[in-house]
Amino acid sequence: MAERILQYQVETENGAPITGSVAADGVVHVRVPLNNARLKKVTAKIALPNDAATRVFMNGYQNWTYSPEYDMQGRTRGLKHLPFFLRGAFSINRYGDYHFVKYPYKKGVTHGESWCYFRNGKKFLLFGSLDEIPGYTLFQYDAKKGELTLERDCAGMKANGEFHAFDLYIAEGTEKEVFDGWFKAMDVHPLTDKKQFGYSSWYNRYQDINDQTITDDLVGAKALLNPGDLFQIDDGWETAVGDWLVPDANKFPNGLKNAADAIHEAGFRAGLWLAPFVCQKGSKLLEEHPDWLLLHDGKPWANGSNWGGFYSLDIDNPEVVAYVEKFLDRVLNEWGFDLVKLDFLYGAAPFGTETESRAARMCRAMNILRKACRGKQILGCGVPLWPAFGIVEYCRVGCDVGLDWNDTKVMQMTHRERVSTKQSITDTIFRRELTGRAFMGDPDVFFLREANCKLTTEEKEKLYTVNALLGGMLLTSDALNNYTDAQKTKFREVRRLMEEATDVTVEADNGVSVCYKLNGKEKTLRIL
Repeated sequence: MAERILQYQVETENGAPITGSVAADGVVHVRVPLNNARLKKVTAKIALPNDAATRVFMNGYQNWTYSPEYDMQGRTRGLKHLPFFLRGAFSINRYGDYHFVKYPYKKGVTHGESWCYFRNGKKFLLFGSLDEIPGYTLFQYDAKKGELTLERDCAGMKANGEFHAFDLYIAEGTEKEVFDGWFKAMDVHPLTDKKQFGYSSWYNRYQDINDQTITDDLVGAKALLNPGDLFQIDDGWETAVGDWLVPDANKFPNGLKNAADAIHEAGFRAGLWLAPFVCQKGSKLLEEHPDWLLLHDGKPWANGSNWGGFYSLDIDNPEVVAYVEKFLDRVLNEWGFDLVKLDFLYGAAPFGTETESRAARMCRAMNILRKACRGKQILGCGVPLWPAFGIVEYCRVGCDVGLDWNDTKVMQMTHRERVSTKQSITDTIFRRELTGRAFMGDPDVFFLREANCKLTTEEKEKLYTVNALLGGMLLTSDALNNYTDAQKTKFREVRRLMEEATDVTVEADNGVSVCYKLNGKEKTLRIL
C-alpha cells in the first residue's frame, strides 16, 4: 500500500503561508513556529480512495447532532433550505455548528468534527484528534475528488511559539484495533465501567412533576427496579431554567432533599437534571444578573427556542463559576443527589476568543463541572463529545428520542439536533465505540407503554435492543405503575439483554443490523 501523505498549510494575517507534508500513519503531530501571529486558516489535505463500497462516518458537533454512516453519494445537510427568518426567529442555527461552519451543500461531500472514519467491510481507516484545545478539528470529505480536508477551528486566534496545527491519530485496522489505539494515544480512560439501569421522569411526566408524582413513581419503581438502580428527576423541579438554588415551592414544598431521601429509602440512586450554563427568559437569574450573560457583538447569545428562548452564561465571569459551584454543592451535598444530568452544555462555548479556541473553552467548562461535582457522577448531555472524554461518567451519544419514529415532515426539515427516535438509534449505533472508552454512553430512554406513545411494537424492540446492547446506561420513562404483566415480563427481558448478551456486533453494509448471543443462541435484528 502506498504511503499516505498529509499536506498542510498554516496561513496567518501577516507573512507567507507555512506549508509542509507528513506521513499520515499512527500518531501525527504538525507543529509550526509562530511569532505573535494572528491565525487566518489552518488546513491539511490527504488523498483517499473513493471505492463505492466504502462508508464514511463524520462525527457531528455535539451529541444531539445526527451522525450516520454515509455512502459515496451522501451529504451532510445544513440549514440552507430553511428561510433565514426561521433560522433567526427560533435560533435554530445555534444548536449545532451552523453559525461557524460553512456547509458544503454538495452530493458526496460530508462534514464533521473531532473524528471520522472510512469503513470498507470490517476494515476501518480512522482519523481522530488527539488534542482539540487549539481548536476543533473540522473534517470534510469530497467523494468525487477522493480527498479529505482537515481544518483547525482557530481563525482569528493569536499564536506565539510552537503552534499545534494538528495532533492526530491515523490508523487502519479492525474497529477494535483503531479505536483502542486512538484512546490509548490520547491516554483517555472512562471514569466508570458500570452499566446503569433505571428510570427517568421526563418522557413520562415532562415538566408536570411534584412531590406526589415522585411518590407515585417510586411505587412502580420499587416493584421493578433493583437496589442501586437510578431514579432520575428530570426538568420541571425548578421555577425557571437558571434558578437552581431553590426548587419550585408549589411542586416541592418539602424541598428536594426530601425527594432524594425518599429515593434512597427505596433503595435507588438519586439523579437530578440541570442546565448549568444557560438561563431562560423570565428567570430570576436573568432579572438579577444580566451582567452574567455571555455577549457576542454586544448582544446576549441565544442558544435555541427551548423554554421560550434561553441564553448562555459567561464562564469568564468568576461570579458565574461561583454560582455553578454553589448550586452543584447544594444539589449533591446538601440535598444528597448521587448523579446530576447536566444538559445544554454546548451553551458554555458557542465561540472562542483571540486567546482561547471554542473547543478549549468547552474543555474548560467541562473541567469546571468535574471539579464542582467532586466524587459525584455526571451524565453529560447537549455537549460536544471530545471535551467530555474522560470527564463525565455517562454521556448522551445521540439526540432525544420521540414518542414516534421520526417526527413530522416539517420537523424533519429543521436542524440535525432535532428530536427523533430513528436518529437517536442511528447515533447510538455509530458512536458505539465511545462506550467503555470515553465514558459509558447514554442512548436515551426506551418505552414499552402503549398510552401516549406512537411507536409500533417493532420500533420499540429496535429502540430497547440497540440501547441495551450498545449503550452504558439504560433508562425507561414509562409509568411503571401502569405496566401489564406482559410489560413487566418484557421489562425484565430488556434488563437481561443489557446484562447477559455477548458477542455484540453491528453489520452495516446492507442496511443496519445488530448481532449478538443470548442464552447460547445467536440473534440478529434488522434496525435500519
